[in-house]
Amino acid sequence: METAVIVFMVVLVIGIFYVISIFNNLVTKRNRCKNAFAQIEVQLKRRYDLIPNLVETAKGYMKHERETLEAVIAARNVAANQLAAVASDPANATAVRGLIGAEGALAGALGKFNVVMEAYPDLKANQNMMQLNEALVSTENKVAFARQAFNDQVMDYNNYKQSFPPVIFAPMFGHSEDAMLLEFEDSAQIQAAPKISF
Repeated sequence: METAVIVFMVVLVIGIFYVISIFNNLVTKRNRCKNAFAQIEVQLKRRYDLIPNLVETAKGYMKHERETLEAVIAARNVAANQLAAVASDPANATAVRGLIGAEGALAGALGKFNVVMEAYPDLKANQNMMQLNEALVSTENKVAFARQAFNDQVMDYNNYKQSFPPVIFAPMFGHSEDAMLLEFEDSAQIQAAPKISF
C-alpha cells in the first residue's frame, strides 16, 4: 500500500513539473515573439523617420505635387499609429491586420511618390535625396529580415502551443489565440527593396 502511495506521489510530482515546464515554454516562446516584433518595430520606426526627411527634401522641387507628398505623410502617420497598436500586443491578430493594411497603403503612396519624382531630374541628382534613398533601401532590407525572424518565432510559438499536450494547457495559461504571421499585402513587392531611381 505504501509503495502505491509513493509511486502515485512521484507520478504526481513529475506531472506537476511537466505542466510547469509547459507553462514556462509558452511564456518563453511568447516573449520571443514579442522581442522579434520589437526588432520589426525598430526598423519600421526608422523608415517612418526617414519618410518626412525625404518629403521635405522633395518639397522644394515638387511644388506642384503637394497632394502626392501629403498622401505619403498621411500613409506614414497611419502606419506609425498601427505599429504602436501592434507593439502593445503583437499577438493581437486584428492589430496585425491593421498594420498590414497600413503598410500596404504606405507602399502604394511611396510608389506614386517615386513615379512623380521621375519627372524632376534636379531632384533625382540631389545628394540628400540619394543619401535618403540609400538609407530607405537599407531599412527596407532590415524590415524584411526582421519580419522573417518574427514569423519564425510566431511559427515556433504556434507549433508548440498547438502540439499535444501543450494544446490542453495553453488556454488555461492565457495562450488561447495563435500569434499571427506578419505578411504584408504586397508581399512580392516587399521582397525587393523599393525602386527609387535617380
